[in-house]
Amino acid sequence: MMLSQTIRLTIGLLRPESSQLVLAAGIKYFPPPKNYDHIEIPERQRLRVYDKVPMYPSNLKPPKMQKRLRYMRGPEPLHTSLQLKQYGVVATGGGRMRHQHFEMARLVVARKLDQKRMFAIWRVDPPWQPITKKGQGQRMGGGKGAIDHYVTPIKAGRIVLEVGGKCDYEEVYPMLKIIAERLPFKAEAVSHEKLQEKVEEEKRLEETNQNYYTMKYIIQNNMGGCHRMLSPFDHRWYGKYL
Repeated sequence: MMLSQTIRLTIGLLRPESSQLVLAAGIKYFPPPKNYDHIEIPERQRLRVYDKVPMYPSNLKPPKMQKRLRYMRGPEPLHTSLQLKQYGVVATGGGRMRHQHFEMARLVVARKLDQKRMFAIWRVDPPWQPITKKGQGQRMGGGKGAIDHYVTPIKAGRIVLEVGGKCDYEEVYPMLKIIAERLPFKAEAVSHEKLQEKVEEEKRLEETNQNYYTMKYIIQNNMGGCHRMLSPFDHRWYGKYL
């Protein structure tokens, strides 16, 4: 009994009555804000409305068209860089944009864009390719069906829209991410710096690759008789684009 009391008294004497918190203030560096004086905001800040049906002369019947899947296969040869060198949405896969997708992107930008210091522009054409469809329950034959709607074919690497102005990437990223996730093909929100980093990373991986048997080497040399299982598009892009 006496031993337990002695231990408690000893612990009580060693325990401090009150704890003290010592604050150490360091020197923090805050970078200066970016300069946006060189950016000019145009009169029209929002995305313009695209027509659901292209306009044809009164004496011209709207032409029908084949599927032409080559319009959305492979890489985009031209519109792969940001003209404003700021932010945008880039397609990472091929697909078709309908009028509903244009309206979705336009409404998202209209709700979340600050018109006083930001603006947005389209980088794709309005719907122009006709898609035909026959009525439900019709038999085979009878010619090509009537035009149901119009689409815009998109290739991988195509810039869909751009956002610019006096803003940072963190401000517009949530808006661009919503648009990219709702498109009918794979897309992502990017900035000018991210696009450059992606190109440099691809070059670095290609230069530092130590594996001699790349997909290009395998297809060109018909290793394992792979030509029997490949399509003409695999011979052209070596399995990179579907």
